[in-house]
Amino acid sequence: MSLTLERSCICEGCIIAALETKDRDGKFSDVVLGFDTLEGYTRKHPFFGAVVGRVANRIAKGKFTVDGKEYQLFLNNGPNSLHGGARGFDKVLWSPQILPDGVCFFRLSPDGEEGYPGDLKVWVTYTLNGRQLSINYRAQTSKTTPISLTNHAYFNLAGQGSRDVYDHKISIEADFYLPVDDTKIPTGEVAAVQDTRFDLRQPVELGKHMQKFHLDGFDHNFCLQQVQSPHLVARVHHPPTGRTMEVHTTQPGIQFYTGNNLDGSLKGKGGITYPKHSALCLETQNWPDAINKPHFPNVLLQPSEEYNHTTWLIFNTA
Repeated sequence: MSLTLERSCICEGCIIAALETKDRDGKFSDVVLGFDTLEGYTRKHPFFGAVVGRVANRIAKGKFTVDGKEYQLFLNNGPNSLHGGARGFDKVLWSPQILPDGVCFFRLSPDGEEGYPGDLKVWVTYTLNGRQLSINYRAQTSKTTPISLTNHAYFNLAGQGSRDVYDHKISIEADFYLPVDDTKIPTGEVAAVQDTRFDLRQPVELGKHMQKFHLDGFDHNFCLQQVQSPHLVARVHHPPTGRTMEVHTTQPGIQFYTGNNLDGSLKGKGGITYPKHSALCLETQNWPDAINKPHFPNVLLQPSEEYNHTTWLIFNTA
Protein backbone atom coordinates (compact mmCIF):
# COMPACT_ATOMS: atom_id res chain seq x y z
CA MET A 1 0.00 0.00 0.00
CA SER A 2 1.24 3.47 -0.86
CA LEU A 3 -0.16 6.61 0.69
CA THR A 4 2.08 9.60 1.17
CA LEU A 5 -0.18 11.38 3.60
CA GLU A 6 1.54 14.76 3.45
CA ARG A 7 0.90 14.85 -0.30
CA SER A 8 -2.28 12.80 -0.59
CA CYS A 9 -4.39 14.63 2.01
CA ILE A 10 -5.75 18.10 1.30
CA CYS A 11 -6.22 20.67 4.09
CA GLU A 12 -9.65 21.61 2.75
CA GLY A 13 -11.93 18.98 4.22
CA CYS A 14 -9.08 16.62 5.30
CA ILE A 15 -9.57 15.04 1.89
CA ILE A 16 -7.93 11.74 0.98
CA ALA A 17 -7.00 12.58 -2.61
CA ALA A 18 -5.12 9.40 -3.55
CA LEU A 19 -4.61 5.93 -2.13
CA GLU A 20 -2.63 3.32 -4.03
CA THR A 21 -2.71 -0.38 -3.23
CA LYS A 22 -1.16 -3.47 -4.86
CA ASP A 23 -3.08 -6.19 -6.64
CA ARG A 24 -2.07 -9.85 -6.40
CA ASP A 25 0.56 -9.29 -9.13
CA GLY A 26 2.14 -6.38 -7.29
CA LYS A 27 0.66 -3.69 -9.55
CA PHE A 28 -0.32 -0.45 -7.83
CA SER A 29 -3.59 1.34 -8.59
CA ASP A 30 -5.26 4.36 -7.02
CA VAL A 31 -8.51 3.06 -5.51
CA VAL A 32 -10.27 6.32 -4.49
CA LEU A 33 -12.24 8.67 -6.73
CA GLY A 34 -11.27 12.33 -6.89
CA PHE A 35 -9.47 14.98 -8.90
CA ASP A 36 -5.94 15.63 -10.13
CA THR A 37 -5.84 19.22 -8.89
CA LEU A 38 -6.94 21.23 -5.88
CA GLU A 39 -9.25 23.23 -8.15
CA GLY A 40 -11.45 20.18 -8.66
CA TYR A 41 -12.10 19.91 -4.94
CA THR A 42 -12.97 23.61 -4.59
CA ARG A 43 -15.93 23.14 -6.94
CA LYS A 44 -19.13 21.30 -6.09
CA HIS A 45 -18.55 17.55 -5.80
CA PRO A 46 -20.13 14.66 -3.85
CA PHE A 47 -17.79 14.82 -0.83
CA PHE A 48 -14.97 12.88 -2.52
CA GLY A 49 -12.59 11.67 0.22
CA ALA A 50 -13.64 14.36 2.70
CA VAL A 51 -14.37 14.44 6.41
CA VAL A 52 -18.01 15.46 6.84
CA GLY A 53 -19.67 17.02 9.88
CA ARG A 54 -20.53 18.48 12.36
CA VAL A 55 -23.11 15.70 11.85
CA ALA A 56 -22.64 13.20 9.03
CA ASN A 57 -25.70 11.99 7.13
CA ARG A 58 -29.20 13.47 7.39
CA ILE A 59 -31.11 15.39 10.04
CA ALA A 60 -34.86 15.51 9.37
CA LYS A 61 -36.05 18.99 8.37
CA GLY A 62 -32.72 20.31 9.70
CA LYS A 63 -34.26 20.66 13.15
CA PHE A 64 -33.37 19.40 16.60
CA THR A 65 -33.82 20.44 20.23
CA VAL A 66 -31.12 20.51 22.91
CA ASP A 67 -31.78 21.57 26.51
CA GLY A 68 -35.18 22.93 25.50
CA LYS A 69 -33.86 25.12 22.69
CA GLU A 70 -34.72 24.39 19.05
CA TYR A 71 -32.02 24.72 16.41
CA GLN A 72 -32.60 25.14 12.68
CA LEU A 73 -29.94 24.05 10.20
CA PHE A 74 -29.56 24.85 6.52
CA LEU A 75 -31.55 22.52 4.26
CA ASN A 76 -29.25 21.20 1.54
CA ASN A 77 -30.80 17.82 0.74
CA GLY A 78 -34.45 18.32 -0.14
CA PRO A 79 -36.30 18.97 3.14
CA ASN A 80 -33.33 17.80 5.23
CA SER A 81 -29.84 18.85 6.31
CA LEU A 82 -27.01 16.62 5.02
CA HIS A 83 -23.36 16.26 6.09
CA GLY A 84 -23.16 19.49 8.09
CA GLY A 85 -25.10 21.88 5.87
CA ALA A 86 -24.15 24.48 3.28
CA ARG A 87 -20.54 24.79 4.43
CA GLY A 88 -19.76 21.68 6.39
CA PHE A 89 -16.40 20.34 7.54
CA ASP A 90 -15.66 19.17 3.98
CA LYS A 91 -15.55 22.78 2.70
CA VAL A 92 -13.35 24.47 5.32
CA LEU A 93 -9.60 24.69 5.80
CA TRP A 94 -7.95 22.64 8.53
CA SER A 95 -4.56 23.21 10.12
CA PRO A 96 -2.19 20.27 9.49
CA GLN A 97 0.54 18.91 11.74
CA ILE A 98 2.86 16.37 10.10
CA LEU A 99 3.51 13.30 12.24
CA PRO A 100 6.20 10.60 11.79
CA ASP A 101 3.60 8.18 10.42
CA GLY A 102 0.77 10.46 9.33
CA VAL A 103 -0.87 13.84 9.72
CA CYS A 104 -3.18 15.45 12.28
CA PHE A 105 -5.68 18.09 11.17
CA PHE A 106 -7.25 20.59 13.60
CA ARG A 107 -9.97 23.18 13.43
CA LEU A 108 -12.23 25.16 15.74
CA SER A 109 -15.85 25.13 14.63
CA PRO A 110 -17.26 28.29 16.22
CA ASP A 111 -20.50 28.47 18.19
CA GLY A 112 -23.38 28.89 15.73
CA GLU A 113 -21.51 27.62 12.66
CA GLU A 114 -24.13 26.14 10.32
CA GLY A 115 -26.60 26.53 13.18
CA TYR A 116 -24.89 24.16 15.63
CA PRO A 117 -24.34 25.11 19.30
CA GLY A 118 -20.97 25.40 21.00
CA ASP A 119 -17.35 26.06 20.12
CA LEU A 120 -16.18 22.67 18.91
CA LYS A 121 -12.50 21.76 18.80
CA VAL A 122 -11.89 18.92 16.34
CA TRP A 123 -8.82 16.78 15.61
CA VAL A 124 -8.72 14.28 12.73
CA THR A 125 -5.59 12.09 12.59
CA TYR A 126 -4.64 9.87 9.66
CA THR A 127 -2.01 7.25 10.50
CA LEU A 128 -0.43 4.79 8.09
CA ASN A 129 1.04 1.55 9.41
CA GLY A 130 1.92 -0.96 6.70
CA ARG A 131 -1.32 -1.90 4.96
CA GLN A 132 -3.48 -0.21 7.59
CA LEU A 133 -4.85 3.33 7.43
CA SER A 134 -6.41 4.54 10.67
CA ILE A 135 -8.61 7.61 11.00
CA ASN A 136 -9.13 8.95 14.52
CA TYR A 137 -11.70 11.64 15.31
CA ARG A 138 -11.58 13.63 18.56
CA ALA A 139 -13.68 16.60 19.63
CA GLN A 140 -14.41 18.79 22.64
CA THR A 141 -17.28 21.26 22.97
CA SER A 142 -18.21 24.30 25.07
CA LYS A 143 -21.96 23.54 24.81
CA THR A 144 -23.95 20.36 24.41
CA THR A 145 -23.98 19.59 20.68
CA PRO A 146 -24.70 16.70 18.32
CA ILE A 147 -21.64 15.30 16.58
CA SER A 148 -21.03 12.41 14.19
CA LEU A 149 -17.92 12.46 12.02
CA THR A 150 -16.96 10.23 9.10
CA ASN A 151 -14.81 10.12 5.99
CA HIS A 152 -16.64 10.01 2.66
CA ALA A 153 -14.08 8.25 0.45
CA TYR A 154 -15.41 6.58 -2.70
CA PHE A 155 -13.68 3.24 -3.33
CA ASN A 156 -13.25 1.12 -6.43
CA LEU A 157 -10.79 -1.70 -5.80
CA ALA A 158 -10.41 -2.29 -9.54
CA GLY A 159 -8.85 1.18 -9.63
CA GLN A 160 -10.51 4.58 -9.80
CA GLY A 161 -11.96 5.19 -13.24
CA SER A 162 -13.19 1.61 -13.60
CA ARG A 163 -16.74 1.64 -14.86
CA ASP A 164 -18.60 0.06 -11.93
CA VAL A 165 -18.31 -1.99 -8.73
CA TYR A 166 -20.64 -4.79 -9.80
CA ASP A 167 -17.85 -7.39 -9.60
CA HIS A 168 -16.98 -6.44 -6.01
CA LYS A 169 -17.98 -8.87 -3.26
CA ILE A 170 -19.13 -7.25 -0.04
CA SER A 171 -20.13 -8.37 3.43
CA ILE A 172 -21.38 -6.26 6.36
CA GLU A 173 -21.46 -7.61 9.92
CA ALA A 174 -24.90 -6.31 10.85
CA ASP A 175 -28.07 -8.09 11.96
CA PHE A 176 -30.18 -4.93 11.66
CA TYR A 177 -30.57 -1.94 9.34
CA LEU A 178 -32.64 1.27 9.27
CA PRO A 179 -35.56 1.50 6.82
CA VAL A 180 -35.94 5.03 5.42
CA ASP A 181 -38.69 7.22 3.97
CA ASP A 182 -38.60 8.72 0.49
CA THR A 183 -36.27 11.52 1.69
CA LYS A 184 -33.77 8.97 3.14
CA ILE A 185 -34.71 9.75 6.76
CA PRO A 186 -34.97 6.66 9.02
CA THR A 187 -38.56 5.80 9.88
CA GLY A 188 -37.53 4.90 13.44
CA GLU A 189 -37.83 1.16 12.91
CA VAL A 190 -34.75 -0.98 13.54
CA ALA A 191 -35.37 -3.87 11.16
CA ALA A 192 -33.79 -7.32 10.96
CA VAL A 193 -31.79 -8.04 7.79
CA GLN A 194 -32.78 -11.72 7.90
CA ASP A 195 -34.54 -12.79 4.68
CA THR A 196 -34.22 -9.32 3.11
CA ARG A 197 -32.06 -7.68 0.45
CA PHE A 198 -30.12 -6.09 3.32
CA ASP A 199 -28.72 -9.38 4.57
CA LEU A 200 -25.07 -8.94 3.66
CA ARG A 201 -23.66 -11.01 6.49
CA GLN A 202 -22.31 -13.46 3.92
CA PRO A 203 -20.40 -12.06 0.92
CA VAL A 204 -22.50 -11.17 -2.10
CA GLU A 205 -21.39 -10.12 -5.57
CA LEU A 206 -22.82 -6.63 -5.75
CA GLY A 207 -24.08 -6.58 -9.34
CA LYS A 208 -25.79 -9.96 -9.11
CA HIS A 209 -27.30 -9.08 -5.72
CA MET A 210 -28.71 -5.80 -7.02
CA GLN A 211 -30.10 -7.55 -10.09
CA LYS A 212 -31.67 -10.33 -7.99
CA PHE A 213 -33.52 -7.84 -5.80
CA HIS A 214 -34.12 -5.23 -8.55
CA LEU A 215 -32.15 -2.64 -6.58
CA ASP A 216 -31.17 0.81 -7.78
CA GLY A 217 -28.40 0.72 -5.18
CA PHE A 218 -27.79 1.08 -1.46
CA ASP A 219 -27.85 4.22 0.68
CA HIS A 220 -28.66 2.78 4.09
CA ASN A 221 -27.36 2.61 7.64
CA PHE A 222 -26.43 -0.80 8.98
CA CYS A 223 -26.55 -1.13 12.77
CA LEU A 224 -23.32 -2.39 14.32
CA GLN A 225 -22.39 -3.77 17.71
CA GLN A 226 -22.36 -0.84 20.13
CA VAL A 227 -18.98 -1.46 21.72
CA GLN A 228 -16.01 0.86 22.09
CA SER A 229 -13.50 -1.81 21.15
CA PRO A 230 -12.52 -2.06 17.46
CA HIS A 231 -14.20 -4.84 15.52
CA LEU A 232 -14.58 -5.96 11.91
CA VAL A 233 -17.72 -4.46 10.39
CA ALA A 234 -17.33 -4.81 6.61
CA ARG A 235 -15.17 -6.47 4.00
CA VAL A 236 -14.86 -5.79 0.27
CA HIS A 237 -13.11 -8.15 -2.16
CA HIS A 238 -12.37 -7.62 -5.85
CA PRO A 239 -11.71 -11.11 -7.25
CA PRO A 240 -10.15 -10.04 -10.60
CA THR A 241 -7.32 -8.12 -8.89
CA GLY A 242 -7.35 -9.89 -5.52
CA ARG A 243 -7.58 -6.57 -3.63
CA THR A 244 -9.45 -6.61 -0.33
CA MET A 245 -10.43 -3.90 2.13
CA GLU A 246 -11.53 -4.56 5.69
CA VAL A 247 -13.28 -1.92 7.78
CA HIS A 248 -12.90 -1.98 11.56
CA THR A 249 -14.41 0.70 13.79
CA THR A 250 -15.68 1.81 17.20
CA GLN A 251 -18.71 3.56 15.66
CA PRO A 252 -22.29 2.25 16.09
CA GLY A 253 -23.26 2.44 12.41
CA ILE A 254 -22.02 2.22 8.84
CA GLN A 255 -23.67 3.86 5.84
CA PHE A 256 -23.31 1.69 2.75
CA TYR A 257 -23.66 3.82 -0.38
CA THR A 258 -23.16 2.64 -3.95
CA GLY A 259 -22.62 5.97 -5.72
CA ASN A 260 -26.24 6.14 -6.90
CA ASN A 261 -26.04 9.88 -7.60
CA LEU A 262 -22.90 9.76 -9.73
CA ASP A 263 -24.05 10.45 -13.27
CA GLY A 264 -20.95 10.82 -15.45
CA SER A 265 -21.05 14.62 -15.35
CA LEU A 266 -17.90 14.99 -13.21
CA LYS A 267 -14.48 14.61 -14.77
CA GLY A 268 -12.12 13.03 -12.29
CA LYS A 269 -8.51 11.97 -12.32
CA GLY A 270 -7.05 11.68 -15.81
CA GLY A 271 -10.18 13.28 -17.26
CA ILE A 272 -12.18 10.12 -16.58
CA THR A 273 -15.88 10.53 -15.86
CA TYR A 274 -17.54 8.73 -12.96
CA PRO A 275 -20.86 7.06 -13.88
CA LYS A 276 -23.50 5.68 -11.54
CA HIS A 277 -22.29 2.80 -9.34
CA SER A 278 -18.63 3.44 -10.24
CA ALA A 279 -17.66 3.39 -6.54
CA LEU A 280 -18.90 2.45 -3.11
CA CYS A 281 -18.69 4.17 0.27
CA LEU A 282 -18.55 2.58 3.71
CA GLU A 283 -19.06 5.53 6.07
CA THR A 284 -18.65 4.62 9.75
CA GLN A 285 -20.74 6.99 11.86
CA ASN A 286 -23.66 7.36 14.24
CA TRP A 287 -27.13 6.50 12.97
CA PRO A 288 -28.83 9.11 10.74
CA ASP A 289 -31.21 11.54 12.49
CA ALA A 290 -30.21 10.11 15.88
CA ILE A 291 -30.68 13.57 17.40
CA ASN A 292 -34.43 13.27 16.77
CA LYS A 293 -34.84 9.61 17.73
CA PRO A 294 -34.19 8.97 21.44
CA HIS A 295 -33.99 5.17 20.97
CA PHE A 296 -31.01 5.55 18.57
CA PRO A 297 -27.43 5.69 19.94
CA ASN A 298 -26.61 8.92 21.77
CA VAL A 299 -25.24 11.59 19.41
CA LEU A 300 -24.88 14.41 21.95
CA LEU A 301 -21.46 15.52 23.20
CA GLN A 302 -21.39 17.23 26.61
CA PRO A 303 -18.81 19.89 27.62
CA SER A 304 -17.43 17.47 30.23
CA GLU A 305 -16.82 14.71 27.67
CA GLU A 306 -14.57 14.00 24.70
CA TYR A 307 -15.77 12.54 21.40
CA ASN A 308 -13.27 9.87 20.35
CA HIS A 309 -13.80 7.31 17.58
CA THR A 310 -11.45 5.47 15.26
CA THR A 311 -11.91 3.62 11.98
CA TRP A 312 -9.27 1.32 10.50
CA LEU A 313 -9.06 0.43 6.80
CA ILE A 314 -6.91 -2.65 6.17
CA PHE A 315 -5.87 -3.43 2.60
CA ASN A 316 -4.59 -6.78 1.41
CA THR A 317 -4.75 -9.27 -1.44
CA ALA A 318 -6.49 -12.62 -1.56
